[in-house]
Amino acid sequence: MNAAGSLYVIAAPSGAGKTTLVKALVERNPALKFSISYTTRQQRSNEEHGRDYFFVDDQVFLNLRERGELLESAVVFDNHYGTSRSQVEEHLGAGANVILEIDWQGARQVRDSMPACVSIFILPPSRPELERRLRGRQTDSEAVIAQRLADALGDMSHWDEFDYVIINEDLAEAVDRLEAILTGEGERNPASQAMLIEQINNILV
Repeated sequence: MNAAGSLYVIAAPSGAGKTTLVKALVERNPALKFSISYTTRQQRSNEEHGRDYFFVDDQVFLNLRERGELLESAVVFDNHYGTSRSQVEEHLGAGANVILEIDWQGARQVRDSMPACVSIFILPPSRPELERRLRGRQTDSEAVIAQRLADALGDMSHWDEFDYVIINEDLAEAVDRLEAILTGEGERNPASQAMLIEQINNILV
C-alpha cells in the first residue's frame, strides 16, 4: 500500500501571482496533483472548464456544500469557491502530494479538517506591483479591480496564520522556494525573522 501523500495549501491575495506560481510548480513536478476548485464566478475567455475550475451555478454549488462534498468553501468577490473533498482524499490515499490553491478563508477550514497540511502564503513585492498585475490581466472591469485592491490588504493581514510566506518578486526564485518547501528544506517564518517581518510590514503599509 502506498504511504499517504502530503497536502499543501497555497493562498494569496488576488494578483499576487498564486496561479502562475502553482502552474509553474506543477510543470516542474508533474507527479504533483493540482486540486481543481468549484466556482460560481464567470468563466474567463482563457479558462477551460475542468482544467482551471469546475464552473457551476449557485444551486449546484450549494447542493455540493449541503451534502458535505466540499473540504472547504468561501465567498470571494460575491462568488462561491470550494474544494472537492473526495478528489483530495483520493489523491492523498494513492500516495500523491496535493496542491490546493485557495484563499485564506478556505485555508483556515482545511487546517481545521486536516491539521497535518502544510500552508503557504504568497505576497506581492509591493502594493503598486499588485495593482500593476491586476490591471495587466485585462480581464476585469475598473470596478472589479478597485474591489480587489480594496480587499487585498485585508487578505494579506492573515499571512501570519501560515507555516510559510513567499514574497513573489521573481517568479523563478519563488518557484525554487516553493520546491524547497515541498522537499522539506524550506525555511519556516517565525516571528523572529526580522528581515521577513520588515518586508511584510512595508508591503502592508
